[in-house]
Amino acid sequence: MSNLVLNSGDAHGHDHDHGHDDHHDSGPMTIYGFWLYLMTDCVLFASFFAVYAVMVNSVAGGPSGHDIFELPFVAVETAFLLVSSITYGFAMLAFFKGNKSQVLGWLALTFLCGAAFIGMEIYEFHHLIEAGFGPSRSGFLSAFFSLVGLHGLHVTSGLIWMGIMMYQVQKRGLTNTNKTRLSCLSLFWHFLDVVWICVFTVVYLMGAL
Repeated sequence: MSNLVLNSGDAHGHDHDHGHDDHHDSGPMTIYGFWLYLMTDCVLFASFFAVYAVMVNSVAGGPSGHDIFELPFVAVETAFLLVSSITYGFAMLAFFKGNKSQVLGWLALTFLCGAAFIGMEIYEFHHLIEAGFGPSRSGFLSAFFSLVGLHGLHVTSGLIWMGIMMYQVQKRGLTNTNKTRLSCLSLFWHFLDVVWICVFTVVYLMGAL
């Protein structure tokens, strides 16, 4: 009878460990799958960059980038996004150290920087539209609003995701599931940082020359 109980306990323990291992194994596969998603997003952004390159000189008698771009303003906007990428890195370091309060603090700072970036982008769009330089004014402006707006929508999605993750960390702690999700969000956030550097260079710097 005792042997039966012991065998049953061993089998139960073995099954538990196996399920625990499966839970751990799902993390790398999830991150790998997210890499595949980012590759498709690269194709999407590349298509929008290509359209912008074709339409950049189609001003239809309207303003060009040299006439409407304010580099100091965009430089500050860019700084917010670059700083947010650094603070997110600190959040991940705090996660690996097991410091929940620091994770939440760095994520909150990252969120504020990202929100400031979006706020400045909305202000820029509003200012251009109020001046009569909306997306329907020319092919150039249509491509500009589409490319920059696409990136802005991605950043907004990242902010929503980040807010959810802050709630999850606060409620459930530094679990393996939250580690995987924050790692995917890290890839997404840094990817948007790289894309914005391309936007800043191709659209704003080259357009202002």
